Amino acid sequence: MRMTAVLALLGFVAAGCVAAGGGAAPPQDYGKAGAASTRGLAFARARCAGCHAVGIGTSPRREAPSFEDVVNTPGLTPATLKPWLRDSHNYPEIMNFTIAPEQIDDLAAYMLTLKDPSYRPPIY
Repeated sequence: MRMTAVLALLGFVAAGCVAAGGGAAPPQDYGKAGAASTRGLAFARARCAGCHAVGIGTSPRREAPSFEDVVNTPGLTPATLKPWLRDSHNYPEIMNFTIAPEQIDDLAAYMLTLKDPSYRPPIY
């Protein structure tokens, strides 16, 4: 499957989630991208964690991909993640919020700390 199709599918699955608070613990090295990743983690916990696992683990809503799953999608890069976050989450009728450009940068910085070359997707 082409990368754009995978990202579109992930965006569609994630589109139904409006979140507040909570979330899995951050990975050990979540601060490696500095202040941006710290702000991104705070945003993820406040806006995404009700549906998505924002750290390592399984999402509270099975249909919502974990951040770990998203960033470990083969071929995903910072250049492909930021447009996906911008374009896939600005559906007010579904998500009921938009992600501002600076929040996208912060969220992407945090999400990319979850990238792991030895990652294997969970088997359900």
